[in-house]
Amino acid sequence: MPSRQRVVMTLSVPPDTAREYRKLAKAKGETISQLFREVFTFYKEEKLREEFFELQRYGAKKARELKLTEKDIEKLIFEGR
Repeated sequence: MPSRQRVVMTLSVPPDTAREYRKLAKAKGETISQLFREVFTFYKEEKLREEFFELQRYGAKKARELKLTEKDIEKLIFEGR
């Protein structure tokens, strides 16, 4: 027997938010579920982007503290492979 492809979820939002959400889904020609999946995917991608830039800032700060050049960093990267 195949596993279920969807799980039904219930969430509560203020009435104004619900109306606006339904209006947006209708304007896009999507179901409420489709719009939720789209919004959730966008949220996950945005969080990954934020994490990437946070790690990038951390790495840049450490490189400055250690006075590493771009060439030094490239060398370290390729030595680790």
